[in-house]
Amino acid sequence: MAEKSSRGPQDVPSSSPDENEFPFGYPTNICEDAPDQKYLCSNCNNILKKALQTLCGHRYCSACLSWIVRNNKNPICQKCKEEDPSTLSEGSLLAEERAFGDAAINKEISELKVHCVTPGCSWSGIMKNFEEHQSLCEYALIPCHTGCGHMVMRKNLADHLEDGCVNNVTVCQKCKRSLSSSEYQKHSCEGSLCREQKRVQTETSSKEKNHSTVLINKDGCRFSEVGCSFRGSKEKMKEHEKTAVGAHMLLLLQHIKQLKASLCTVSKAANGFIPPSQLNVNVTEKSIPDLQIPGSLEINGDLEVDCFPGSSVPEDDSILQHLVREKVISELENKLHVFENIVSVLNKEVETSNLEITAFRRQSELDQNIIRGLELKIAELHRCLNQKDAGLSNLHKSLLFSEQASYDGVFLWKITDVGRKLQDSVTGRTVSLYSPAFYTAKYGYKVCLRIYLNGDGTGKGTHVSLFFVVMKGDYDALLPWPFRHKVTFMLLDQNNREHIIDAFRPDLTSASFQRPVNDMNVASGCPMFLPLTKLQSPKYAYVKEDTLFLKCIIETNS
Repeated sequence: MAEKSSRGPQDVPSSSPDENEFPFGYPTNICEDAPDQKYLCSNCNNILKKALQTLCGHRYCSACLSWIVRNNKNPICQKCKEEDPSTLSEGSLLAEERAFGDAAINKEISELKVHCVTPGCSWSGIMKNFEEHQSLCEYALIPCHTGCGHMVMRKNLADHLEDGCVNNVTVCQKCKRSLSSSEYQKHSCEGSLCREQKRVQTETSSKEKNHSTVLINKDGCRFSEVGCSFRGSKEKMKEHEKTAVGAHMLLLLQHIKQLKASLCTVSKAANGFIPPSQLNVNVTEKSIPDLQIPGSLEINGDLEVDCFPGSSVPEDDSILQHLVREKVISELENKLHVFENIVSVLNKEVETSNLEITAFRRQSELDQNIIRGLELKIAELHRCLNQKDAGLSNLHKSLLFSEQASYDGVFLWKITDVGRKLQDSVTGRTVSLYSPAFYTAKYGYKVCLRIYLNGDGTGKGTHVSLFFVVMKGDYDALLPWPFRHKVTFMLLDQNNREHIIDAFRPDLTSASFQRPVNDMNVASGCPMFLPLTKLQSPKYAYVKEDTLFLKCIIETNS
């Protein structure tokens, strides 16, 4: 572990892709462009793998952080030491439980453009597909699982097992010697009989090679020999082999069962004293369809070996046929062994893929939990912000009312945009307007004005209506009721020539002047305060620059 962590960022990784190939981050030389510093691990200086962010703000590979914490009693962030040793704090102390997954950086890294650095491989893609490619790369060197010590390209493993693996041996039935596949092809221990076997084997191998060459030229599936009929380009072939692992294993299993059945048939024929004239040896098309055995006939693709009684066939021919049968049995056993090895390799690759899928799912669940937690925090922050906004709005309104309010019973109301507001009143969009609240004294009655620019009641459409409203105040319990002070309305002529003045005394029996139960009482006042024709007449300056002024005077000493 420790030795790998010191590997430089430019070192080319091992060519045997397994689950531990890049435990401390991905090498930077797989990237199409030089990666940003934020994508590099603070420990191994490689591209982050499963990035974690510490309390001090630096990022580490998950495996790097685990290794540092496991091998140091008091692990301190190395980046903090390098940047400014004087700023070291408790946040610089590394611990796995104090780090959290950096989902944003992991997502950016997964989209980086990368390529395979294995010689001969032209694959390129994005980082999130890189490890999957490493487990499938045809040019990657992997160790032979038989323990022979050889490193072979993944695409050449089957050929190695069949032709070059010293541990993939076949036992000669005559001399009981253990021979590799290539040695067995050259082996001869019975003179002319073995040479005859060698000739038959050579012819069979030649036809198999010719058949294999045709398949390769046609870009056929490597499992076509066991029944897969897929054909396609190199890219489609890789995709097919990746997605059809289960189907290929089923084809291999079916083929192995056929080989075992053929093997049992031949074995029973050899040991059961069946009359030679009734013995039919039927084997698969791949095994011995082309064997040219004296005294045999090929009917409908099946090879029938007729062993005549000893009286009609020379003794040498009977021995030859017996040896050929043994050779066929040995050959079938050898093929069976090769296919079993291939199935073993595929099982290991499927196992590795399942482990990676499980790890990805676990990481996805963790990421989803983090995302849900962040969403809850964001929702809580939104709720708090909305509450604060509402509080600020109320404070703003209170501040405006405080600035505009008066506490001596005299109130001046400035109304702007009179033309637009008059039009809104005519159309019914905004029928009336309320003034800010004002008071008769510091702790007196709380009141306001209400104006209908297009009139209300008897003055609707012809006059401006102006009303007085008693509002619910904070000190109503201390005040005498009903409200009994004289109220005077004034519309100011901005040329100071002719103000419009109207006044009234409250009707003490009216509900409008009793102590308010709701926020405000029913308005009471002058429904025909001013004719609209006079308001809009150019002879008067009641509206000037689209603004008018209303004044209300409450006689508090009456």
